[in-house]
Amino acid sequence: MKVCENTKKDYKSGEKMERRGSRMRKAMPIGVDDFEDLITSGYYYVDKTMFIKELLDLQGKVNLFTRPRRFGKTLNLSMLQHFFEDTGSTEKNEANRKLFCGLQIMTVGEEYTKQMGKYPVISLTLKSAKQNTFESALFKIKEEIAGEFRRHEILLESEKLSEEDRQIFRRIMNRKGAYDEYSGALKFLSECLFKVTGEKTVILLDEYDVPLENAYFSGFYDEMVSFIRSLFESALKTNRFLKFAVITGCLRISRESIFTGLNHLNIISVLDRRYSEHFGFTEQEVLQAMMYYGVEKRFDDMKRWYDGYTFGDTEVYNPWSVIKFLYDLDASIDAFPRPYWINTSSNEIVKEMVKRADREMKGQLEMLLDGKTLDIPVHEEITYGDMYDNGENLWNFLYFTGYLTKKEEYFSEATIFLKVRIPNVEVKTIYQNTILNWFRDNLKKQDFRDLYRAMENRDAGRMSEILNEQLWSTISFYDSAENFYHGFLAGILSQSEQYLVQSNRETGDGRCDLMIKSPSLRGKAFVIELKVSKEIDDLEKDAEIAIRQIHDRGYIKELQAEGYRDITCYGISFFRKDCEVRLDEA
Repeated sequence: MKVCENTKKDYKSGEKMERRGSRMRKAMPIGVDDFEDLITSGYYYVDKTMFIKELLDLQGKVNLFTRPRRFGKTLNLSMLQHFFEDTGSTEKNEANRKLFCGLQIMTVGEEYTKQMGKYPVISLTLKSAKQNTFESALFKIKEEIAGEFRRHEILLESEKLSEEDRQIFRRIMNRKGAYDEYSGALKFLSECLFKVTGEKTVILLDEYDVPLENAYFSGFYDEMVSFIRSLFESALKTNRFLKFAVITGCLRISRESIFTGLNHLNIISVLDRRYSEHFGFTEQEVLQAMMYYGVEKRFDDMKRWYDGYTFGDTEVYNPWSVIKFLYDLDASIDAFPRPYWINTSSNEIVKEMVKRADREMKGQLEMLLDGKTLDIPVHEEITYGDMYDNGENLWNFLYFTGYLTKKEEYFSEATIFLKVRIPNVEVKTIYQNTILNWFRDNLKKQDFRDLYRAMENRDAGRMSEILNEQLWSTISFYDSAENFYHGFLAGILSQSEQYLVQSNRETGDGRCDLMIKSPSLRGKAFVIELKVSKEIDDLEKDAEIAIRQIHDRGYIKELQAEGYRDITCYGISFFRKDCEVRLDEA
């Protein structure tokens, strides 16, 4: 208790405070994933220390937690390290205890707090292994392992280690070890720690699947799987010096692939009801943070953009995006929500899915983008190599990586099924941007001279045929239908090198959707107005309305003022995968 009484005074000078109006507020921990730095510097902290209690209560030997990127995995492992680690220094152990003063774990009883500072800890992250070759990625992993050996360099001073142990230790620490020495390094280090301290080791492995995902997309997956399997087997399967292990990652890689024979592995995915509130923010935690910063009136935007995940039965918000939006709101209460997560998470899976999608998958994507659900059987133990074998595997990957979430689950024919949906506006934006980028890239490979020829020849029927063919081959989203169709048309028409395309140009009495014109005033010019129909039967009527609007609002006046005389007007209406083109000569 004495330690906690002095905490506020000891750490006061390091608090990161910002003044907003007449009140001092703690700074938001953007990019801070070290628990000691977060607490001692006085950042705002959403208390997740009850994770420690649940971990001790359930006593799992080897625990693999799979959560999407940026959902607090690294910070939680840092918290575990500072709670459990016996640093070998009384002063440092006492400093670690101070970090937890005032936090929930200190209120649950001595049976938990007596575990503080009791065990040696090996902490390793694999998140930096994102290189283009196996040799470079392996070098990064070796660097991380060597760094952890340097952190425990004091072991070399102990007479309890043999000279042979010291030689191996130094080779690994100095990055001069052999391949087999690195693949067995975690077990070896835990053995050295046990010999010196007499205590078994807690092993913490962060982002274990990052090198595997990188290796898959870079073309050396089998080599990386072989190394990671050896590293894990020696440390986690036959290691009598292991107290317990916590591993985090984004995906559940099959036991046969990585965790061969690891029968005591406890996999806790987003489906599990245990541990469900420890990664990500609950709604109550989000509300408390918004009230602290005085921005609770923007809660509806926060919920619509960043809520929507269900871990077990717990409603969860994306913590990274919540923190970033809070940061922006603290500067301006009128700040717009943005897709913060898009630049922090690898979107290669979504890109590949869109690129490879057949007609069935495109239809399923459109259904999800339209706010509907998709039923999928759960496949929890698959590899990257299985990802594109069938649609079921791909939807599972998207679910476990946070691009889809569970609306409900049910059991049928000895199989768990999920009704999945897109979690929120932020994730929907990722899909839409990916689809639009794919569409633009795809257009560059096509020849649209037939479309321009039909436009020049005033052949509205042929234009309808070509545009309908394109609609059937693309992936559509209808929640922002007018923007989608506008981008669809502008993207196609911009492929010509003979015409200039101007979009949403202010002309006459209003805003024309598209204006296409030859660089020469003697050439042709076109005005296009589009409409989105509510029903299929409204297509013809709405195309005529578009034509009337061109005349009623004087959209052609600017072209005439510039000197164009050969001007053609088209009204185009859309309903999902159908369109109608109507011609009117000005």
